[in-house]
Amino acid sequence: MGRKILFVTTDQQRYDALGCNGGRIARTPAADALAATGVRFARAHTQSVVCMPARATMVTGQYVRSHGVTMNGVPLPADAPSVAAYLKAGAGYRTALIGKAHFEPFMDLEMRFPENRMAREGRFGPHRGFEHMELSGHVARGFWHYSHWMAENHPQEIDGFFRLLTPDFKQSHAGGGDTGAIQVKHNPIAREHYHTDWVAERTIAFLASLPAEEDWFVWMSFPDPHHPWDPPASERHRVDWRTLGLPAGHPGSPEKIEAILADKPRHWLEAYRGERVSCFEAPPGFVPKTLTPDQLREIDAMVHIENELIDEALARVLAFIDGRGWGDDTDVLYTADHGELQGDCGLLFKGPYHIDALMRVPMIWRPAKSAAIAPAVIEQPVGHIDLAPTLCRIAGLDVPPWMQGQPLPLSAAEAQGQRRERVITEWDSEHGDTTIHLQSLYRDGYLVTAYGKSTLYDGSEGELYDLGNDPLSWRNLWSEPACRALRDDLVADLKAHLPPVRATPLTRVSEV
Repeated sequence: MGRKILFVTTDQQRYDALGCNGGRIARTPAADALAATGVRFARAHTQSVVCMPARATMVTGQYVRSHGVTMNGVPLPADAPSVAAYLKAGAGYRTALIGKAHFEPFMDLEMRFPENRMAREGRFGPHRGFEHMELSGHVARGFWHYSHWMAENHPQEIDGFFRLLTPDFKQSHAGGGDTGAIQVKHNPIAREHYHTDWVAERTIAFLASLPAEEDWFVWMSFPDPHHPWDPPASERHRVDWRTLGLPAGHPGSPEKIEAILADKPRHWLEAYRGERVSCFEAPPGFVPKTLTPDQLREIDAMVHIENELIDEALARVLAFIDGRGWGDDTDVLYTADHGELQGDCGLLFKGPYHIDALMRVPMIWRPAKSAAIAPAVIEQPVGHIDLAPTLCRIAGLDVPPWMQGQPLPLSAAEAQGQRRERVITEWDSEHGDTTIHLQSLYRDGYLVTAYGKSTLYDGSEGELYDLGNDPLSWRNLWSEPACRALRDDLVADLKAHLPPVRATPLTRVSEV
């Protein structure tokens, strides 16, 4: 019997959402305990700040430009490499994915993709190396197993959710709650029927079906705290928005927001003013400058309520694992696919903005007790690109040549030996008549973003931040004469370490 693996992902959860990472609002004792007894990565970056490319990197172990899922709406090919398939074939692991997959587009009314057909056809896999899948999105209406479960068991509660996935998306910029905040709704659903608890319970049910001697890899994928923000109304007492200040990354006034954004490439300020929608990652028609302080505070509260519910669900699954006698032989990895602006620079949601709010993610590895690893905090940069090789390391398998990362280090000394110096994030998108291409590198406390030629930019633009002195990326040093040599060095380093591009580009088939 080898080591078992619980891989936990959240959706759109910021690095500072967790107490172990400096969070001061949500209570996250389960995740914090994993960090206290395992390895916490203080500088972990996603390779894309949107869902589908980030998740494709996790399952393939490849950079965005190599697996080809460059934006939401581009499906990962069915025959793409899968770490789940590799663990199953190479080490006999039982494999499951419970919750949000999103390797294929959500808006699939023609039912072209297995993720969306599976529940309707009464199937639970296999797919992409996962012998068992029970899927959910962010709402109760949809194509997934959770949607069917709600329709069969609690149909009267479905309309309590925010109505998100409509063909014309006309409802996506609606407001609610106490303040009229965008995509907020007080959801009367019973807490135990909400998708966070459902994901935990279905994970436990799969684990309960396995013989004690089996090795397993289970990806438990929570849809929250991604918008819309509609947790069970019974949990609103957890965080009262009226007691919160503005998030730390908010500049404090419209005037300061405008001054900060004016120092960045043009699409930042245009988005804030509602002059241009440069991507599909925020609701059409939403103008960030109209967001009031109270609305932002209510959104912040709802996000942290969802963070607490995730942590409690995680605790239940970990308790079940311990109860089965698997605790000493189970590795737990925890991360998010990307972050959330959540008021940073006066903005909300996500998009073509490479700053810590979106790129930096929580990442924790609590190895099995049988591995006898000392707790550690790793300051060197790592990425999602390293997760699949880490799963191979746990399973005792060689890292296959199609994976482009390396196993996560278990100590600062190991990180040093691996020459952990940099991490790369990319953005490539088309939205209407707007294209944007970004390539970013973090190294030595600096973040540089080089802009590719697009409909908005000629390729000479960029951003440079000294995160040691400017952690919120408010002062763009790209054009500062004193920083020219540093900028050129970082850009050269970025270009030298970009991975190969997929030979045949993939095609976008939808926006989500």
